[in-house]
Amino acid sequence: MDSSNQHPALGIDHGDARIGVAATDPLGILAHPVETIDTRKADAIERIAVLASQRHVKTLVLGLPVRIDGTEGTSAEKVRAFGKKLSSRLPDLPLIYVDEAYTTMDAAAKLREAGRKAKQQKQIIDQAAAVQILELWMGEV
Repeated sequence: MDSSNQHPALGIDHGDARIGVAATDPLGILAHPVETIDTRKADAIERIAVLASQRHVKTLVLGLPVRIDGTEGTSAEKVRAFGKKLSSRLPDLPLIYVDEAYTTMDAAAKLREAGRKAKQQKQIIDQAAAVQILELWMGEV
């Protein structure tokens, strides 16, 4: 499948307090952290719309928290509701859900390996999880 028309893509790690955002390069080779949106201080949907416009994004990739048994719980319901609002705001961009199981744990482990202590991780953990979500998606496309 030719994925060149899907990049750059924006990866989103949704959380109640913070939303991590990452992006791919225009060729879809690498994913990199972009920013963490504090949902108490900013309208996340509008901020993502601005980022998507600035970066000429062609695809939105949203992490979906699926349980180990493959079912969806209340966290997944929140993410799907957020995805619905995001799709209403950005109707021309395809929205793809990716099972984000363990992405935050994996991101934390990678940050520890890079020498980041837990306190230092707080500011970037959500962005790192968004990078993981994009990497999972890029592995599938």
